[in-house]
Amino acid sequence: MSNEVYVCGVGMIPFAKPGKSEHYPEMAKKAVHEALTNAGVDYRQVQQAYAGYVYGDSTSGQRALYEVGMTGIPIFNVNNNCTSGSTALFLARQAVQSGAVDCVLALGFEEMQPGALGIHFPDRPSPFQHFDEETEKLVGHDEVPLALRYFGGAGKAHMDQFGTKLSTFAKIRVKASHHAARNPLAVFHDLVTEEQVLESKVMWPGVLTRLMCCPPTCGAAAAIVCSEDYAKKHGLDMRVRIKAQAMTTDGPKTFSAHDMREVVGFSMSKAAARQVYEQAGVGPEDLDAVELHDCFCQNELITYEALGLCKIGEAEKFVLDGDNTYGGKVVTNPSGGLLSKGHPLGATGLAQCTELVEQLRGEAGPRQVEGARLALQHNIGIGGACVVTLYERAN
Repeated sequence: MSNEVYVCGVGMIPFAKPGKSEHYPEMAKKAVHEALTNAGVDYRQVQQAYAGYVYGDSTSGQRALYEVGMTGIPIFNVNNNCTSGSTALFLARQAVQSGAVDCVLALGFEEMQPGALGIHFPDRPSPFQHFDEETEKLVGHDEVPLALRYFGGAGKAHMDQFGTKLSTFAKIRVKASHHAARNPLAVFHDLVTEEQVLESKVMWPGVLTRLMCCPPTCGAAAAIVCSEDYAKKHGLDMRVRIKAQAMTTDGPKTFSAHDMREVVGFSMSKAAARQVYEQAGVGPEDLDAVELHDCFCQNELITYEALGLCKIGEAEKFVLDGDNTYGGKVVTNPSGGLLSKGHPLGATGLAQCTELVEQLRGEAGPRQVEGARLALQHNIGIGGACVVTLYERAN
C-alpha cells in the first residue's frame, strides 16, 4: 500500500470535567464541524466514518454523526479502551491507503463520569482479568483503584530498578502544566510546582499522588483523512501526511516478564515505535515533537524509554536535563498531555492528532515547536492496544 495519506483537517473542542460538558452527540458534532471546516470539506464528501468511544452504548457513533448529516455512509463504532480514537484514525488511514476510499472521517468522543474507571458489566469475565491477576501478584494494594495500581506499579518498578525519585515524576507534571497553560483547549491551565505535586493527596504512599494522575474528562476531536489524488483534485490542505503508522497488541511478555512495566504495555509501545521507525527510515533522534500517553506521570517516564527517546534506565536523566521540553531534545506533550489537557478516553487519540497537525502546520501559537517537521503520536490502552503514528510536514 503505497498511496500517500494526508490529514487535511482537524477539529477539537475544549475539554471539560465530568458534569461540565454537553452530552456526547453535541460535543462530537462540534468537533466534526471544526474538522470539516478546517479541511474545507462538506460532510457529503465523506465516504466512511470511524467513531471511537469507550463508555457508550452500541451505535453511539451513529447517534453522534446523525447530528452532522444522515448520508447513508458506513459508520464504524470503535472501542479499543484508551486507544479508541487512534484506532479510528488507524482504520481511516488504512481505508484510504488501500485505495478503497478517498475521504474518511475519524472521530473520537467521551462523556465520562467522575471518579476512577470501573467495570460496567460485572456479570461476565472482565477483559482485564489477567492484567488484574498479575497486578495482584506483583503489587497487591487492593485499597488502591486498579488503574492507579497498574501505572503506579510500573513507576515503582522503575524506581526499584533504577532508583528513580518520586520528585522526578512530579517534575513531569510541572512540565505538563507549563505546556497546558499555553493551550486554550486544555482542561487545566494553572501552573503547579513540584512541591504542590508532591504534597497533593497521596494515592499510594511513596509511589503516587493525585496530581500525578490524569483527570476524568469529557470532550471530542476529529480528523479528515484523504488520499493524495483526492486532496489535489479538491485543493485541500496537504501540509501534513501520515508517514508511518503501526498498531500492536499484547504479546506473552506482558505477563511472562512479571514486570508491571510490561503489564501496562512497554513492549507493545516499543514494538509499535520500532515498526514506525523502520517504515519511515527515521529514528527517535529525528523527532521534533511527541504526543505520548501520559495518563500518569509514571507512564510518561517509562514511555520515553519505550519510544527510544532515551536509553533504558536513563529516563530520569532525560527529565532532569530538560530534554523533554522546549530547548531540549524533543518537546513531549506540547498540548499539556493527558495530565493537564485531559483524557476523554475515546477522544484522546484524535486530540493528539490535532495537536501534532497544528504543530507541523506552524499553527500552534505560543506552544509552537520551532521548525517542527516530524512528530510522533503514541496512544495506549490496557487490555490492550497501542497505536503509534508518525506525521510529516509535506511542504
